[in-house]
Amino acid sequence: MSGGTMLYGGDEIGALVFDPGHHSLRVGYAQEDSPKAEIPSVVGIGAKAPDTNLDPETKTDNSVTPNNARKYYVDTNYVNVPRSQMEVQTYMKDGMIDNWELFEKVIDYAYANVIQSEPEYHPVLFSEASWNVRNNREKLTELMFEKYNVPAFFLVKNAVLAAFSSGRATALVVDSGATHTSAVPVHEGYVLSQAVVKSPLGGDFLSRQCRQHLEKHGIDLSPVYKIASKDVVKERDNARFTLRKLPENLTQSWQNYMTQLMMQDFQMNVLQVLENPYDERVAAQIPMVHYEFPNGYHQDFGSERFKIAESLFDNAMLGAGQLASTSVGMCDADVRLSLFGSVVVTGGNTLLQGFPERLNRDLQLRAPSNTRLKMISANGSVERRFGAWIGGSILASIGTFQQMWISSQEYEEAGKSQVERKCP
Repeated sequence: MSGGTMLYGGDEIGALVFDPGHHSLRVGYAQEDSPKAEIPSVVGIGAKAPDTNLDPETKTDNSVTPNNARKYYVDTNYVNVPRSQMEVQTYMKDGMIDNWELFEKVIDYAYANVIQSEPEYHPVLFSEASWNVRNNREKLTELMFEKYNVPAFFLVKNAVLAAFSSGRATALVVDSGATHTSAVPVHEGYVLSQAVVKSPLGGDFLSRQCRQHLEKHGIDLSPVYKIASKDVVKERDNARFTLRKLPENLTQSWQNYMTQLMMQDFQMNVLQVLENPYDERVAAQIPMVHYEFPNGYHQDFGSERFKIAESLFDNAMLGAGQLASTSVGMCDADVRLSLFGSVVVTGGNTLLQGFPERLNRDLQLRAPSNTRLKMISANGSVERRFGAWIGGSILASIGTFQQMWISSQEYEEAGKSQVERKCP
């Protein structure tokens, strides 16, 4: 079957869509409406094992290791287990893949445990940050063709995919994820890269704020792995719980990771953004929210839950509304109206209660008076968290897209530089 005649899309061959982010990597088949798996973007790295094991293939879990090499633990079920001397490290940095060795371990895991099929049967569509650099793009192209022998490959900016998932080719994509919030203008399916604006205020920033606030108030933040059993206590009474016996030498990086997971749960259940700038009097009138910590301690949270969330918006330079209006202002005057006419809100951090409404209000104030502002934010949490993945799933299954793939034949003829030519 020659590369020229092979039809990649349609029902014959399932293309795969990979959407890497700082919180997780989303993996699944094109044409489906949600990813098959969401794999955390961190890898547990075990201590070097002493060279005693004679058979390199004794495989007790998903850590494929020859003798004396390090063990790698991928995915929630393996990373979240307390293990002696296991460091936790991410392979992402600034929205781009940084540690390729760890990244390959996760891709290996995805093929073996999620897709459960050989890579050479499936074309692969990858999403990338709008500011990804040429070196990284070529390295990924090379990796997919050389190591995984994929029949075809394509790379698309995640903002473009998020716009596609909302049925738009032109949109201002406001994406708030784990490590940053960005505003990216997309025009006719292309990113206007000179007007991309981003700030380091995202979900992890909020997690740190929550942690500082709770520690300041003396609330014990024992993550769930430390607790063997707990008693029911009255509200605001000290927690009564028994500690679990844990392995020695738990690393700081792993403990921080587990505490961060707990903070993410707290912020998604408790924090809320006010529709107008934070006002103590208004916040005090809104019903409180009850939250129970893993150790059994529980209490109501009132105005502080708005105050912490406010930090995403009240920053004069980095507030989400400010980012969006700055981005539109850097575009040509003739596309501004169409960008304001479809502002797509995506990313896990935008699931914070009240986020889209507040962004709408902030943009309304900053947009010229004659503009029609339209916010597009999917109601379901799946659509909002996996916006870019869903866009990729749609794109890879469209008939007219099938001629766009970089085929393995083209890669063999012209090498990794093809990605700059074929993928905008």
